[in-house]
Amino acid sequence: MPQPVITIDAFTDRPFAGNPAAVCILPAPADEGWMRNVAAEMNLSETAFLHPHADGWSLRWLTPAVEVDLCGHATLASAHVLWEDGHLPPDAEARFHTRSGLLTCRRQGEWIVMDFPAKPEREADAPEGLERALGVTPKYVGRSHFDLLVEVDSEDAVRALQPDLGLLATVNVRGVIVTARSTGARYDFVSRFFAPRAGVGEDPVTGSAHCVLAPFWAARLGKDEMTAFQASRRGGVVRVRAAGDRVELAGQAVTVVRGELAH
Repeated sequence: MPQPVITIDAFTDRPFAGNPAAVCILPAPADEGWMRNVAAEMNLSETAFLHPHADGWSLRWLTPAVEVDLCGHATLASAHVLWEDGHLPPDAEARFHTRSGLLTCRRQGEWIVMDFPAKPEREADAPEGLERALGVTPKYVGRSHFDLLVEVDSEDAVRALQPDLGLLATVNVRGVIVTARSTGARYDFVSRFFAPRAGVGEDPVTGSAHCVLAPFWAARLGKDEMTAFQASRRGGVVRVRAAGDRVELAGQAVTVVRGELAH
């Protein structure tokens, strides 16, 4: 039987921006090899696979190369599909059972608010090759549960980055977050995210990176609620709220493609 698959642009209010994720809503758990093949075939930074679970939904995220433990934009996309296609009533909470525990989403006007675990970083030495791979001198380097966080001097430096992804793939972390305080009035900070070891050169908008960025910038800016911009080519907006060991991430989403997998 053909399997519906839906492509959502997440962390944006318009199509062809933000971060695209494919969403497959399944009646039951699927074969592991099939899911990996589908994720490779979709060739997006993440494909989300959901099936009904007691008190919610089971949710897994696969890149074209690996399964990941936490993904924000594909969770946002999944919640969007559940409400848009009537799998959940408009005022119901979306509850996802994942490798990172229970994640919940709620609607707030045109925005979807996700409750995620905070992933604070600690100052660390820059790994060998990092500076050469990024082509910029770090102002600060921290290491979180998954990633390296690199603060640089300016927003312009973040936007101008042209890293050597082959060299960056030799750094033994899931990904590298590069960030700076924003110079404009609209955003509090900007970032970009590179994860060549996970099969994603540059991720357009990365929810899980903001689990690191929210507590980092809350401490430096002295406020818990902030608006962030991920300055990839597609770009996307993430509202964040640091709340102790949790982080709220809010974004919008747009359905772009509806199709079927024939196999």
